[in-house]
Amino acid sequence: MTTVDDTLTVAVRVKPGVSRARVGGRHDGPHGPALVIAVTAPAVDGRATEAARRALADALGIRPAVVSLRTGAASRDKLFLVERPAPGLSEVLRRLRDGSAE
Repeated sequence: MTTVDDTLTVAVRVKPGVSRARVGGRHDGPHGPALVIAVTAPAVDGRATEAARRALADALGIRPAVVSLRTGAASRDKLFLVERPAPGLSEVLRRLRDGSAE
């Protein structure tokens, strides 16, 4: 995760089609350490991406409207942008990704 110009970039690994949605865990992917987001939505027509976007916003306690997809629409490895992140949001993400948040 990086912060540039009042925007936080979050690397995410999406696991679509699982039986129970969950946000937490780490995956070392092409964008570096990524937050794992498991969603029940299938990887069809962007449904898993949208579910992951909403799950990320919910886990961070922010409005879904401030989270957007930067890259990775057709990939499990994605980068999401968070507009105007609140102070401390990077730490919340770190706990979700690296543990001690559960």
